[in-house]
Amino acid sequence: MLQELVHGFRNYLNFKRLKNRDYEFLFNLCSEDEYIVFDTETTGLNPKKDEILSIGAVKIKENKILSSQTFEVYLKPSGKIDAKSIEIHRIRPCDLEDAEEPQKAIEDFLNFIGCRTLVGYYLEFDVAMINRYIKPMLGITLPNRVIEVSEIYFEKTIEFIPQGNIDLRFDTILANCKIPNMGAHNAVNDAIMTAMIFLKLKNGYKPKRI
Repeated sequence: MLQELVHGFRNYLNFKRLKNRDYEFLFNLCSEDEYIVFDTETTGLNPKKDEILSIGAVKIKENKILSSQTFEVYLKPSGKIDAKSIEIHRIRPCDLEDAEEPQKAIEDFLNFIGCRTLVGYYLEFDVAMINRYIKPMLGITLPNRVIEVSEIYFEKTIEFIPQGNIDLRFDTILANCKIPNMGAHNAVNDAIMTAMIFLKLKNGYKPKRI
């Protein structure tokens, strides 16, 4: 209850800062059985200076992953991509030849997510990266509710090893939830795998004792 009150008050202030009323839909009430699972690939891990290179997302409705309703966009970086970062995100300069201008890409993303609850793996970082773009554009931060899958996994696992260390690496969670690894590392595939984890945990799956 308190969390809802805090969220509501923050969004009241957030709404007042909205520069473009065309985006009031972000603050609407959305169906509780719809979610957007998303992931970003970035040039680094600092939301204050690094850039988004791609965004991948998938919609969940009524406990089903709507694989026909995915979102994928590549964003033009402001400069050359560092060779070390390519080893991590595997996005090459040739992959960005037809990339969108950042503002257009973010606008398309906002229209895709609407007011739905956002789900992700270490979602705080991805939200911070999106906020880096929308704050100067719209004067706000993302008003959507958020759900962190690693937190759900932790809460379901801690009962087995209350005084132990829980491995929250993505591959470990995948294996322990018996979710197939889709192999290719990109934002859309990561979003779909995260969606599968979320639904399995949400619907009562108990991770095995590790």
